[in-house]
Amino acid sequence: MALSDVYTKDSIRAVDAKFEAQKIAFAPLAFQAVRALRELGILRALSVAGEGGLSREEAAAGADISVYGAGVLLEMALGLGVVKFAPAGQRPPAAGGEEPEPPERAERFVLAKTGWFLLEDEMTAVNFNFVNDICYKGAFSLVDSVRSGRPEGLKVFGENWSTIYEALASLPEGPKKSWFAFDHFYSDIAFPEALPPVFARKPRRLLDIGGNTAKWALQCCRYDPDVAVTVADLPGQAAVAEKAAAAAGFSERISVYPCDVLDPAAALPAGMDALWMSQFLDCFSPEDITGILKKAAAVCGEGTDVWVLEPLWDKQRFEAASFSLQAAGLYFTCMANGRSKMYRFEELRAAVEKGGFVLKEARHDLGANCYSLLRFVKRP
Repeated sequence: MALSDVYTKDSIRAVDAKFEAQKIAFAPLAFQAVRALRELGILRALSVAGEGGLSREEAAAGADISVYGAGVLLEMALGLGVVKFAPAGQRPPAAGGEEPEPPERAERFVLAKTGWFLLEDEMTAVNFNFVNDICYKGAFSLVDSVRSGRPEGLKVFGENWSTIYEALASLPEGPKKSWFAFDHFYSDIAFPEALPPVFARKPRRLLDIGGNTAKWALQCCRYDPDVAVTVADLPGQAAVAEKAAAAAGFSERISVYPCDVLDPAAALPAGMDALWMSQFLDCFSPEDITGILKKAAAVCGEGTDVWVLEPLWDKQRFEAASFSLQAAGLYFTCMANGRSKMYRFEELRAAVEKGGFVLKEARHDLGANCYSLLRFVKRP
């Protein structure tokens, strides 16, 4: 089925739709069951056991929990398709002379394909850890966030911040690690394919707006020995970027510009050949995006390129990728800022063009996650 059909045709059978509804109803418990299986090492033990699988008793012994505990987790995993029962022919025979296990104790569990992805797939691990460490507790405040337009779930980390970006430097190490892993996984994977088109136009001075930990700036300096990059971000992130540049030996070519782009009094530095925004505009509402681009227009000349790198949910090859982006939008609602999301192509394009730009080039297939690279120029 084409991706467009997924969102226009309701062809699922009623019995299957009811099952999908039950999955949603029990989703928090299902998530926590899988988290427990990961943290207790049961998924890894199943992977090591291979086709022979593990009994409840073996899983329990390896995790140092009760047989009951292993059983309820494995049964939930069975319902989720994370594990399967091992066929009878693949169960180890009883030890010499021992009686075979009774039928109710004969089940052995093996890791299924879905379980393998939960255990081994990097994207799944990044998403899982991000939801667990950043979103899970705060998501209970989603209704309040939708009503107020503020990230009400952020209160689980304290009352001192209005957005998660202000809180990043102060987050506990576990959530901070999960946040940056999520952010970098999705943006960095497209950087190698973005560099050639950006540098085909020979920018000598590049402004990286929302440059975070300077990952893009560092790649630019490694790719082109003549470019100088300015990283504009909030003071906390700018300080991190400055340290990263120094550690990589690029202090002379990477400078920082601490600023809050939403501050009406803030202006962007002028004299740049190109402006770059990677996974940045999804952090803002359409109205905020337009305002940011108006500030960009004020410092852009006729030959200045404005590059936007974003994962757009209607430009993905697979339904799973679109679903992940739609779900990530809720993180912005309840945890990040209360007003942004992951955008569709035309939504984002319209918001940028209202800021005084026109789209000149669009590529929708960068990296394994189908990032879109958009080039805008100032409207004459």
